[in-house]
Amino acid sequence: MHVTVIGTGYVGLVSGACLSDFGHVVVCADNDAAKIAQLSRGEIPIFEPGLGTLVKSNVAAGRLSFTLDRAAAVRAADVVLIAVGTPSRRGDGFADLTYVHAAAREIAAAVEDFTVVVTKSTVPVGTGDEIEAIIRETRPGADVVVVSNPEFLREGAAIEDFKRPDRIVVGLEDARARAVMSELYRPLFINETPMLFTDRRTAELIKYASNAFLATKITFINEIADLCEKVGADVQEVARGMGLDRRIGGKFLHAGPGFGGSCFPKDIAALAATGKAHGAALRIVDTVADVNQDRKLRMADKVIAACGGSVAGRTVAVLGLTFKPNTDDMREAPSLAIIPRLVEAGAVVRAHDPAGTAEARRLLPGLVTVDDPYACMEDADALVILTEWDQFRALDLDRVRAALRAPVVVDLRNIYKPADMARMGFTYVSVGR
Repeated sequence: MHVTVIGTGYVGLVSGACLSDFGHVVVCADNDAAKIAQLSRGEIPIFEPGLGTLVKSNVAAGRLSFTLDRAAAVRAADVVLIAVGTPSRRGDGFADLTYVHAAAREIAAAVEDFTVVVTKSTVPVGTGDEIEAIIRETRPGADVVVVSNPEFLREGAAIEDFKRPDRIVVGLEDARARAVMSELYRPLFINETPMLFTDRRTAELIKYASNAFLATKITFINEIADLCEKVGADVQEVARGMGLDRRIGGKFLHAGPGFGGSCFPKDIAALAATGKAHGAALRIVDTVADVNQDRKLRMADKVIAACGGSVAGRTVAVLGLTFKPNTDDMREAPSLAIIPRLVEAGAVVRAHDPAGTAEARRLLPGLVTVDDPYACMEDADALVILTEWDQFRALDLDRVRAALRAPVVVDLRNIYKPADMARMGFTYVSVGR
């Protein structure tokens, strides 16, 4: 099949590369000339394990290409994927659909034969109807079917998620489009991947409801962690005991400094805004957003408390800046709330991250960053582990203790065992233990 992907951001690039690896002929189109030139040179603008190799191999095989000519790419396609950004709209939390609507107009102007237009971008309920209306208004006679096919990709594991997904959700009400979508994902049939065909609005809501529920699990276990600290329980054992119940499951029951990233914060804001707009207030979702933001700030207070109640004039070493490991994504990362609060309290913050340093320096002007974790902690008064990169899971603790001016470690990801850290002479603070 001939597939065109509008947008070469995270979702568009991963989707295009994986679909070309399935054997489809894929063109990724964008209006960003610098990005297209970069991709055409084989340079990947985002950090995602394995993506560079996948892109290069499929470009070499002639199945994947990049272009600025979006109209020509649409004309040649059997399927057009809309994979543009939908950031939160300032003021009300709704998803900003400016780029989605613009893509719909471009597609309408260029499309020729029967084409399936697939919404990959995360969009509010009813957006498929809007896309269809824009296409009908622009080209009343266009033979186009609009389909919702939300993505469920985890940054850092996106290729695995695309190729071995838990499910494929497809929202449509057209037999021809169903046949096309079945062919698009035919390579997944061998893995017996469940394909849920439903109506378009339901598919759109499945995406938001899924992310909101996962965010709720994270927030729930974080609040249980607070209770564990008060009563002397171990949140990791609590989570394990809960997770063994198949009705609950253990995933996303990991206490920490709060969630961030490109999806959860904006998606729960958009879902809550949609609920309000339709007179169905989502109080749990509203609370999850409020509690999560408050948690990030309280983690800074936890660091200050570990330093004896003041960080004024002290150096705090931070390991990990991105919202999660195996990505360079800094969007809504806990570090963006925690570090400014520490600086405001008088701390000198020095940080290290394997992939997010450049973006962190842009978002946190004046932040001192170093390329080595041990150099980061040299003569620091406290070490804070903020992102659970693999490189931080087996630090040389003798070297850590020798580097630090004071043996204070605040582990906001519960990487290490309290008894082991105490035995080595650290003042060790973790979450919910």
